[in-house]
Amino acid sequence: MAVLSGMTGFARAERSGEFGTVSVEARSVNGKGLDARVRLPQGLDRLETEFRNRIKAAFTRGSVAVNLNFERADSAMGLQIDRDLMRRLAEAGRDLVEEGLAAPARVDGLLSVRGVVRSDDGEQSDEIDAAIDAAALDALDAALDGLKDARAEEGAAMGKVLAAQVGEIEALTKKAASHAASQPQAIRDRVKAKFDELLPQGLDPDRLAQEAAALAVRADVREELDRLDAHVEAARALLKAGSPAGRKLDFLAQEFNREANTLCSKAADRALTEIGLALKHAVDQLREQVQNVE
Repeated sequence: MAVLSGMTGFARAERSGEFGTVSVEARSVNGKGLDARVRLPQGLDRLETEFRNRIKAAFTRGSVAVNLNFERADSAMGLQIDRDLMRRLAEAGRDLVEEGLAAPARVDGLLSVRGVVRSDDGEQSDEIDAAIDAAALDALDAALDGLKDARAEEGAAMGKVLAAQVGEIEALTKKAASHAASQPQAIRDRVKAKFDELLPQGLDPDRLAQEAAALAVRADVREELDRLDAHVEAARALLKAGSPAGRKLDFLAQEFNREANTLCSKAADRALTEIGLALKHAVDQLREQVQNVE
């Protein structure tokens, strides 16, 4: 079954092994397109391209941020002491000690100097690297799946709202069509009343018919109403098909707005104008909501 997805959500996944623990946090917010941002710890930046590719395969819209954390197990962390550097540091300060300007070097002080103690992470085996990469990618897939579920949950709620808004647009369109059917006679009556006011002797029936017909043509909104009906059908088809539908729904909302504006400009009486304004309000609500749809 097709699912409508939102663009807001959060998920986390964790994987562990002899090497330690990797955890992936994935969160997303609204965006016009897809913006994938990846944050990796030093030494694992080799995974950035694959992370980005998997994000792009999972989503089409939204600002998606993925953060990878890595905690190495104590048993997998080797340390090396640069004894030669310690000796050179101690020798470099010997003159100061002899002059009484400094105390003799202590081991704990020398060990705190940057570079004296270093991790041998860079010398870990290819097997450990492969295990870390596999765990990180597995955690990424799980986090992205969780993020999809969160976005789908949001989308399910939005789908009901959007369906109701499309239904309101349809109802207002039918109301406008019903009212527009009586416009030609209303226009004729208004033209006749105006001319009766200006010309007490009355107006030739043929001239009255011509004037009323000209105004009725300019006020004819059947094309706009037909297009509104077509847009309603298209919107329902998109909602049924599921995401990705956000961009197409946004385009349809713009088309709804264009027809509503034309309807208002052609309205020959206050009642139809009020219907057109209500339609514009419903369309604005729809446009605001579809900005959250993937």
